[in-house]
Amino acid sequence: MYDRFNRHINYLRISVTDRCNLRCRYCMPEEGIHLMRHEDMLTFEEITDVVKAAVRLGINKIRLTGGEPLVRKDLAGLVAMIAKVPGILDLALTTNGYLLKENARSLRAAGLNRVNISLDTLDPEKYSMITRGGDITRVLEGIQAARVAGLEPVKINCVVFRSSDEQDAGMVKEYAVREGFQVRFIRQMNLESGAFSVVEGGTGGNCSICNRLRLTANGMVKPCLFDDQEFDVRQMGAENALISALHAKPSEGCINSTGRFYNIGG
Repeated sequence: MYDRFNRHINYLRISVTDRCNLRCRYCMPEEGIHLMRHEDMLTFEEITDVVKAAVRLGINKIRLTGGEPLVRKDLAGLVAMIAKVPGILDLALTTNGYLLKENARSLRAAGLNRVNISLDTLDPEKYSMITRGGDITRVLEGIQAARVAGLEPVKINCVVFRSSDEQDAGMVKEYAVREGFQVRFIRQMNLESGAFSVVEGGTGGNCSICNRLRLTANGMVKPCLFDDQEFDVRQMGAENALISALHAKPSEGCINSTGRFYNIGG
């Protein structure tokens, strides 16, 4: 399907939860997070129904995000349900990698194709500081488990302050090249000020070729991360909500004064 700016929209990013097992400084406040009620979150059946409607409209690429998607119980079950929908050509997951060692094989068996894993530094102390207590060893083990399970290509998402010339980014790049992983550098964004840029090594942030819509964990279809508009699949029906978001998709991102990265998915 095409939006009013003739961009081919074939990609749906689905946030399955706003919960996370880390507290990265650029994503989450240390405390006082306003979380969705569990009963407000879409069930796996509801998510799958939205995927089926999206496929009928021309979506063929799905990515599961969070929060941290692997904190959602039995995520492999949802993967299996989505993987069975005819027309899905690519089913991916963005994760912080913390629970990937335990889940990589079951996710692959369920039908997941590939993963993007967040890794902003290789310095254990700095990683713990950025994530407010995270253990980088678990992430590195998760990355290797993804490769062993066949969740390839494994892509590393590295958040940078200004550019990939920074010391920590250089360490991550060296690691990725050595291990045969792909790496993307994402400059820190700000929803409220509308600060974002094109992802180095990817196409995210390039509004002229944006091909995506977003579904939040509580059932709101958003035309753009940097936009306040949203359309409720429960009230409108999945197809109507998706079409409304398609028609409302802006030519470029502006600001988002109501959402947060952890409840939309970056």
